[in-house]
Amino acid sequence: MESLTSRMQAVQSPIIPVVGELIKNSPGTISLGQGVVFYNPPHEAIEFLAKFLAEPANNLYKSVEGIPPLLTALAGKLQAFNGIEINGENCIVVTAGSNMGFMNTILAITNPGDEIILNTPYYFNHEMAIAMAGCRSVLVATDENYQLRKEAIAQAITPKTRAVVTISPNNPTGVVYSEGALRQVNQICATHSIYHISDEAYEYFTYNGVKHVSPGAFSNSSEYTISLYSLSKAYGFASWRIGYMVIPKHLLVAVKKVQDTILICPPVISQYAALGALQAKEDYLKSHIGAIAQVRQLVLDSLNRLQGLCSIIPANGAFYFFLKVHTQMDAFELVKQLIQEHKVAVIPGTTFGIDDGCYLRVAYGALQKETAKEGIERLVQGLETIVRS
Repeated sequence: MESLTSRMQAVQSPIIPVVGELIKNSPGTISLGQGVVFYNPPHEAIEFLAKFLAEPANNLYKSVEGIPPLLTALAGKLQAFNGIEINGENCIVVTAGSNMGFMNTILAITNPGDEIILNTPYYFNHEMAIAMAGCRSVLVATDENYQLRKEAIAQAITPKTRAVVTISPNNPTGVVYSEGALRQVNQICATHSIYHISDEAYEYFTYNGVKHVSPGAFSNSSEYTISLYSLSKAYGFASWRIGYMVIPKHLLVAVKKVQDTILICPPVISQYAALGALQAKEDYLKSHIGAIAQVRQLVLDSLNRLQGLCSIIPANGAFYFFLKVHTQMDAFELVKQLIQEHKVAVIPGTTFGIDDGCYLRVAYGALQKETAKEGIERLVQGLETIVRS
């Protein structure tokens, strides 16, 4: 049978499995690649599984937008942490991770050929979702510190623009956008009657006294702001696949059509686990994120030895640094050499839409201190050896 062509040919292949295969073929490699945390969900999440099992009707389909107890708990969290009040103008939809929330959003607000503005470097799954929907990513470069360029965003808007996407704290750069910058983007979206899609998967991961800001909390923003959240990072929930979105009420019918078609309902067992996780004591997040903050400092201290070989932009959020390596080498070739010759893995910047230079994303959330120390030492030595050779 002849190979078929489809829209998927225009979609980039996800990089994580590609790097994963290289790691598998180089045993002993320490991964500074995938963006996950080192710790497990809180014990409260596991305890709530008994509540799921105790209800015989839980094997049946449940509400498309999520079970009522979880929706109530999320509304409380949004009010307390994000300053977002759930009212008659907005609503919560539980999803199978925040990537699904983004896909729901794109399918709900666009027609084929429409445009979505992404700030570069972008999160690759966002760009992939836009391409899958038959839409076009309009790329706007951030500044030399990976901060938003509001004037450039405004200039990129056309009659086909449907939304501007921001990610704060950011993947892949780790930077956090200021309240002022996010307010300006929000105002641009309001002025042009387009949506502001705010991805806040790393909302708890901020350092050095920096505070996370949710655009959905700004006054009069409910009508055009779409906020995406995830339990994957903060609660160690990566494989449980629970996220949620706060959307304008007028999008609910469209989002439910998408979600009912793709998912029917979020996995109910995972929703119970999420409900339990939200009961965890404050110390759960505080202690684990505190440990990641220590690893972050260790990584930063080591990377600073590469001054002259790399540009390291200060980043006070998520668990990433985005390095510019001063070399003419192809980023993916450099990644392959680091894995095969120095047994350390990172992600090439090309997968985040950056191809005018050699960039690497370094992720440090998955490792405890000693392993991180060894991994970052291999990275520093590997870059010194390869780039200087």
